[in-house]
Formats: sequence, structure tokens, C-alpha cells
Amino acid sequence: MAEVFQAVFQALSACTPEDKVRKTQAIFKSWKNDSLDVGPPVTPPAHPGKPDLPELVPPNSVPRRRIGSTDGRAALMHAVAHIEFNAINLALDMTLRFGPSDEFITEFDQISFIGDWLSVANDEARHFSLLSSYLAQHGFKYGDFKAHNGLWEAAEQTESDIAARLAIAPMVLEARGLDVTPQMISRFEKIGDKNAVNILSTILEEEIPHVAFGTKWFGYFSSQRGKDSEKYFHEQVRSYFKGKLKPPFNDLARAKAGLFEEYYLPLI
Repeated sequence: MAEVFQAVFQALSACTPEDKVRKTQAIFKSWKNDSLDVGPPVTPPAHPGKPDLPELVPPNSVPRRRIGSTDGRAALMHAVAHIEFNAINLALDMTLRFGPSDEFITEFDQISFIGDWLSVANDEARHFSLLSSYLAQHGFKYGDFKAHNGLWEAAEQTESDIAARLAIAPMVLEARGLDVTPQMISRFEKIGDKNAVNILSTILEEEIPHVAFGTKWFGYFSSQRGKDSEKYFHEQVRSYFKGKLKPPFNDLARAKAGLFEEYYLPLI
């Protein structure tokens, strides 16, 4: 039987978006069909595979465009596509790097952790495909606009500790997506771009469980370490996140994910 960590290594190392999406979706399907064994740990690649483009620049060097033009709409959706591409890698890396952790109480817990993050990777792959289709319909493709590497830099900074990774990736950065996506949806509604609205609405709804997985497993490992989950979250964010969390917050979506005000309000 094929082994999940080896398969995830191959998907994480894939350089073309098409290959990464295909392999990610195939892994999740095989896992759901019980066609993958856990197998031994596999060392993650030094860097995830990625195409030569987009050109990566500092965040303040990424041009901002108005969505009143086709180029502007494509640029904004490209920015979301870049986030989703990195989110595929983040979920795969979460599985590969931390799936073999010796902190799991039972084998069932390990299998549950792997399944949760493979499902996240599968969702992110589908989101990327939706955004790629949108770009193609407007004469663009992923890589046509500049982007920054902030999301993956956060992954590198938290690669040594699962609690830090869970706090920063799903519970801070992905939760921020819950806050800002409704504003993007509203902007596209005003110009009548129903396709963009539908794609972003789907992403918003499906990102809630992703944040919920982060909150769930952060609580799990906090308990394993004898820590209060909320206070431990505050420690991780203050150690690994630059600056303070910025409102406004999508309190309803965060609450659905189990990320209640006690987690984030003390950090603003």
C-alpha cells in the first residue's frame, strides 16, 4: 500500500500548479478510500515546489489596482490565488512535518490530524483551480502579477513547533481571511461580478472549518503540554507574529471556528 507521507512529499515538491493540484486531490481521494498507509516519517523538502512566476517582491512593492478595470479585478483575484497556492503548501507541510508527532495520545488522533489537514489541502487546491479559471476567463494566468511571500515566510518561522505553526497559520493568518473576504465580496457585488462573488463566497464559507481545525488542534497540543489554550495562544502570537492583530474582526465567522474573542481581543 502507498504511504501518505511519501505521497505528500511528492505533492509538496511539485513545481507546477497543475501538478500540485492534481497530486493533492489524488492524495485526499486515496486517503478517504483507505488506499494510503501512514508509513514512516519523511523529511519535508527545504522549500516547497513552485513555478518561476509570480515574481516575489516585498509586500509594499505589490502594486494595488482598482477593480473597476479588468486588469484590476484580475490582480485582486490573482492575489487571492497566490494565497491559496501557498495555503496548499501550508496544509501539506502541516501534514508532513507534524503528522508524525510523538505528542499524539493515540494512533487515532494522528490519523484524525492527517485527515483534517489533507482535507484542508484538498479544499485549497480546489479554491486555486476556481481562481485560475477566473483568471483564464479574463485573459490572465497565475504568475502574471507580482506577489509576496509573507505566508510562506511565516511557515518557515514556525517550522520547529507545532503550537507556533497552528497559532500563526490557521488561527492568525487564515482567520484574517475571514475578516477581509466579506469586504472583497462587497466590492465585487457593487460592480456586478457574480463569478468573483460566488468564488469568494465559497472560499469564505470553506475557510471557517480550516480555522476550526487550527483551533481544535491548538487546544489539543496545549492540553498535552499542560497549558491554558488562550494564554498559550497569546504567548505564541507575541513570540512569532510581528505587530498586533488588527480589527475589524469577523466575530461570527471566528466564533463558528471556535476562535472566540478571548483568543484575539487581548492581542489588538
